[in-house]
Amino acid sequence: MSAKERILAKLRGSLEGTTPLADDYEEALVTAPWSYAPEQRIARLRELLEAVHGETLLTTAAEWPARVLEALAARGVDELLISPDTAHGQQFAGYLALHGSALRLKAYDRPVEAWKEELFFHTPASLTGTLGGIAATGSLVLWPTPQEPRLMSLVPPFHIALLKASEVCDNFHELMHKQKWAAGLPTNALLVSGPSKTADIQQTLAYGAHGPKELLVLILADA
Repeated sequence: MSAKERILAKLRGSLEGTTPLADDYEEALVTAPWSYAPEQRIARLRELLEAVHGETLLTTAAEWPARVLEALAARGVDELLISPDTAHGQQFAGYLALHGSALRLKAYDRPVEAWKEELFFHTPASLTGTLGGIAATGSLVLWPTPQEPRLMSLVPPFHIALLKASEVCDNFHELMHKQKWAAGLPTNALLVSGPSKTADIQQTLAYGAHGPKELLVLILADA
């Protein structure tokens, strides 16, 4: 029996002979103060993200690849990390093939140990999807997968995230219930509320200390 199995067995054994208590919390306490009219959700999400140095842009499901190219060109970035196994990764690769571009695409197709130095020091930007957004806190919800590992959104200095407007919820409680998280929680979920920042050193705010220095959220308004 492994250490993990022993710990889990001990936890399960500690519950023997006990009676579960009903979770009778008042749902309104975690939802009512953070509920918004449907037409206000996107505006609030954008306001909160932009207040902490994030960038947002309204676009469409057809036009977002062009917006990505524009954002990369404006920063002089000529290489982008994508996942070719996702629908948006395939859409973007197809757009490049159709329109022609000098942009180089890089796939996260190896264990991190095999290309750690390249990932951490020679990968300037990445593109990922999101699971949704939270209007109350101006947050993106990322659910890392084998196709889009967690490091894709944490390591490159410039992170571009795709967010469907239809997947923006009022609050975290609503999002978890709407997407039925109780049926299968992720190993890791990320709540992203702007680019990485810290003021640990002399209380001077600096961006990019523990993650991307820039965050661009493309909101697909017709999704």
